[in-house]
Amino acid sequence: MKVVILAGGYGTRISEESHLRPKPMIEIGERPILWHIMKLYSHYGFNDFIICLGYKGNMIKEYFSNYFLYGSDVTFDLASNSICTHSSAEVEPWKVTLANTGLDTQTGGRIKRIKKYVGDETFMLTYGDGVANVNVDELITFHKSHGKLATVTAVQPSGRYGVLGLNDDASVLEFIEKPKTLDAWINGGFFVLEPGIFDYIEGDQTAFEDSPLRHLAESGQIMAYSHSGFWRCMDTQRDKIILENLWASGQAPWKVWM
Repeated sequence: MKVVILAGGYGTRISEESHLRPKPMIEIGERPILWHIMKLYSHYGFNDFIICLGYKGNMIKEYFSNYFLYGSDVTFDLASNSICTHSSAEVEPWKVTLANTGLDTQTGGRIKRIKKYVGDETFMLTYGDGVANVNVDELITFHKSHGKLATVTAVQPSGRYGVLGLNDDASVLEFIEKPKTLDAWINGGFFVLEPGIFDYIEGDQTAFEDSPLRHLAESGQIMAYSHSGFWRCMDTQRDKIILENLWASGQAPWKVWM
């Protein structure tokens, strides 16, 4: 089963970083967040990736074209204009298709453009800026069990602020630091999709989160896989720092490939 990753947006909410590189190439622990996402899927045996490029997409192409070189010892013989790489790098079992899907194309349009690479098979889809410890095997089992066109992983994000529990006399009963929003489930990515979803996407300017998902819901063709574990989207510099600190601690919840 192929894994499609949306990696073409401008990433304007984290412009401190994204003015230099595409958002999926922003590093967590000296590795692009894109690498972390791919490692999750690879842990479950899914190694065939299609990455939808847009803004600064050539940087992603350069990263993969030099992937082995970056991790290896290298001898440059300048006299003979030759390069010898020494096999010390960890080799990932990945097949990566990098698809130019347009600079200003919306998410749905990017998905529509890679239809030729997906073919008539079930495929997975996620965003190139969010990490989680989603059990991909259970997600796929859930998708196969209901027979609909689409499954979205529903998550409950942590709040931005702590919450006070108050008694009637205004005394503080409890303080909960950044609790999950228990009454709200949001789109966490990590979709499983049937090729029939392409019929719900009109063209380049269609945002997948708008009419396609709405129409799938209206026609009873989408189900939610509830994920109560770790999930975080790297929307802002603050999010990046939180993810960096988790990685540095050695306790990154999404590092399931240990």
